[in-house]
Amino acid sequence: MISMQDLDEFNLADDNFLDVQTITDAMMTTSQSLTELAVRFFLNLLVCWVIVGLFYYRKSRRRDYYFTFMVFSTAMLMLLYIMGNVEVGVGLTLGLFAIFGIIRYRTETVPIREMTYLFVIIALAAMNGLAPLYHVVGAAGPDPHYALNWGALLVTVLSNALVVALIWVLENEKLLKHTSTKLILYDRIDLIVPEKRSELIADLEKRVGVKVDNLEVGHVDFLRDAAFIKIFYTLDKGQTGSIDQLTRAKDFVEQ
Repeated sequence: MISMQDLDEFNLADDNFLDVQTITDAMMTTSQSLTELAVRFFLNLLVCWVIVGLFYYRKSRRRDYYFTFMVFSTAMLMLLYIMGNVEVGVGLTLGLFAIFGIIRYRTETVPIREMTYLFVIIALAAMNGLAPLYHVVGAAGPDPHYALNWGALLVTVLSNALVVALIWVLENEKLLKHTSTKLILYDRIDLIVPEKRSELIADLEKRVGVKVDNLEVGHVDFLRDAAFIKIFYTLDKGQTGSIDQLTRAKDFVEQ
């Protein structure tokens, strides 16, 4: 049977063990913390600049999204880096991640290409901000300390490079054919019937000025003799279709 005196001695020994463990835990030096932050920051900034500046902006010429992507990526990296160094709940982390991902875009229709780049930027910032670049050396010895994990750093750099390579392949006009769509309010509804499809395509190509690869007929208004038609066509080299699906003047943002 354990007496109260034995229990007190056990608790005291346990407290002493925790104190010694806390004192001997590895701590990152100031120079290591600054080095880690610099590596994460400049790696993320470089990758973000390559993706946004060389791939996205070269075609879209959207300065507003260029600014948004660069600043958003840096802010997300810093947020996740700080959150990775403190104890926060997983729910809070995911909640903040989702909030920062949609708070700017709830009042504006964002094209799918911009949303894709936004998701890639957020994902890379999370990866670069939370990747374990340092590990404890000599944890079982008398002098545990942190050291740069070159393997983890290489994996992080390689992961960024693979994402950049994938975007380069998908954006390369010589490797893949780029298509786009146009939404058209068409006035000759007598041509939307299947037996006059070839005549409809010929009329659209003459009036719109592009070679139609395919088309879909949407809402038909017989009272106004009009129908919505979506046409699919191949983009020429260097051509973009960022505003092809806008149907209202207020949706257009002057660059």
